[in-house]
Amino acid sequence: MTSKRKRIANFGPVLTAALFILCLRQIAPIAAPAQERTVVVGGALTEIAYALGRQDAIVGVDATSLFPPQALKDKPNIGYFRALSAEGVLSLRPTRILAVEGAGPPPTLDALTAAGVPVQRVADQPTPEGVAQKILAVGAAFDAAPGAEALAAEVRARFAALEARRQSIATPKRALFVLAVQNGRLLCGGGGTAADSMLRLAGAVNVAGFDGYKAMTDEALIAAAPEAIVGMARDGASVAEAIKAAPAAARTPAAQHQAIFEMDSLYLLGFGPRAPEAAAELMSRLYPSGGPSSGAEAR
Repeated sequence: MTSKRKRIANFGPVLTAALFILCLRQIAPIAAPAQERTVVVGGALTEIAYALGRQDAIVGVDATSLFPPQALKDKPNIGYFRALSAEGVLSLRPTRILAVEGAGPPPTLDALTAAGVPVQRVADQPTPEGVAQKILAVGAAFDAAPGAEALAAEVRARFAALEARRQSIATPKRALFVLAVQNGRLLCGGGGTAADSMLRLAGAVNVAGFDGYKAMTDEALIAAAPEAIVGMARDGASVAEAIKAAPAAARTPAAQHQAIFEMDSLYLLGFGPRAPEAAAELMSRLYPSGGPSSGAEAR
């Protein structure tokens, strides 16, 4: 395909969205909204908006908006945040889109902008300060700055308490984070990922040995010798059981010490307001005895 044809193909979603919005106007003219009608793209952003009491301004959320549970019960689901449809979003007649970094695909976001719907992007850094800044950004978007500042301060304090617990760990556990098991191989989170950040916050050393998310060979998994393997639970399927059934995983210290377990995906990797609790709970699972005091952890 020539570069000219590629440009035309990429412009396709924009034209489709424009035609779609024209059809909506033919059916019923769009009056100026009395208030913002926001479509939120990103589970952590939805969680923050609900925590700030701004759920009434939301007219749609993406499929990763799993917490609080009522979000996907009360609001239309626009699909997975990386595979959005301009037509589906525009059918909700939003006045703006609040999207986490990485949402897309880009042509869809371009189409929404071309249709006159502003797209506000929010940075997604899997760090304690990144969580605080995400909260402040959502607060600013929903005109809830005082509440956002209070929530960010609370989250910073909980991360500080977690740091104090982490300092008491004499020998960090060698751990591995598994997103899925594909054909008997473990798809793991390496350096520079949210999984890596969460393991470090929980006082563990990530033994993946690579950056990004990749499948580990059996030889690499055995050589890494993780003392704990954390699986990502989602869609009701037990990742932990699939990990235990993998022959190479069975030869690791994690399997020998029954230290293979799973935790909720958004809770662990969303890096929303519950991130300090998620890291603290993971720390307690990694160090069930002889480690830092777990205290009362709540999701």
